[in-house]
Amino acid sequence: MIDYIEPIFEGLKSLFYDPKIIIMWFVSAILFYFGIVKKKEPLLLIPISSGILFANLPMGELIRVGGNGEPDGFIKIFQDIGLSTDILPLLVFLGMGALTDFEPVLSNPKTLLLGAAAQVGVFAALLGALLLGMTPWFNFGLLEASSIGIIGGADGPTTIFISTRMREIGQSIPNLNIMDIVGATAVAAYSYMALVPIIQPPIIRLFTTKKERKIRMDYASKKISKRTKIIFPIATLIIVSVLVPDASPLISIMMFGNLLRESGVVDRLAKTAQNDLMNIVIILLGLSVGATMPANVFLKLETISIFILGLFSFVFATISGILLAKFMNLFLSKPINPMIGAAGVSAVPMAARVVQNEAIKEDPSNFLLMHAMGPNVAGVIGTATVAGVLLAIVPNLVR
Repeated sequence: MIDYIEPIFEGLKSLFYDPKIIIMWFVSAILFYFGIVKKKEPLLLIPISSGILFANLPMGELIRVGGNGEPDGFIKIFQDIGLSTDILPLLVFLGMGALTDFEPVLSNPKTLLLGAAAQVGVFAALLGALLLGMTPWFNFGLLEASSIGIIGGADGPTTIFISTRMREIGQSIPNLNIMDIVGATAVAAYSYMALVPIIQPPIIRLFTTKKERKIRMDYASKKISKRTKIIFPIATLIIVSVLVPDASPLISIMMFGNLLRESGVVDRLAKTAQNDLMNIVIILLGLSVGATMPANVFLKLETISIFILGLFSFVFATISGILLAKFMNLFLSKPINPMIGAAGVSAVPMAARVVQNEAIKEDPSNFLLMHAMGPNVAGVIGTATVAGVLLAIVPNLVR
């Protein structure tokens, strides 16, 4: 009789033998709190929080690897589709392209520089990871450091894309001990994307003065033509693909999505990419990313250090954008509000909304949202391009 009843108590026994999963429940609860109660990017945080919880249920039924007649857990199937291939990150970029209006960049091209400045954070964290790798406590090499650095762009799909590629490259090199940090870097990137409204405001206020935060910016009087909007995505994907071929998957699919939007003749496809497809992909990707964090993976020194380095990278990227905007004002006849430099990270449109919120706190009639969208979308292109540069250079250095 006991043999029949014993399986019922397996869940309770697993809590006793592995109490660390309870810690992960609290981690999940914190993210649920920010997503549901504080309403901080719930579209990201609720699926990710759920994935973390699913990965830390007793016996790990949802993420189990099948065998002996049993199928894989259903979250494991999502992970095999989305995190072992490029398909989900690329589909997110398709949706982002269909949602993005490049007019702010085209009407004020100098904001491209602010998107480029934010990429400084990528290299700062990369160097930080390499320095940690020189200590006896960490095993970060150049491949892992590149994956960690890209977190600073606050771009989850790009982080998954480059981390997956770096892992595959490392596994193809004989006698190279490569760490699998796809899950850790992805969760870090998406967490910082979702927590932009909490992380960025104090940084913005620290590095700008009250007078600077009140600077108004005029909108360009010249309207961007439809022809220009159609030519821009085509020209961008060609130029980037020629200069940085390894960035072409991300840039090409994003510009394809934007072409659907701007062509004006395939509204059904554009709306599908913007809404239905994007929503499905966010659910699958959020659950898959969150479920990469079972307790035995998350509660390790290396994983925690990845989150710390990712935060350092993100903070440094925000500061770099603000400081470049302040520097540019030394030479501009019409100053730009340096707060828009903080939107140079790739978290679209969260970072731009943060800038707008900070602007109206100082002056309720000051509208910076569209100005901030310029560096914001430039940051997406910049992060994808940097990822391509790293993929082109780093493997050759490792080999």
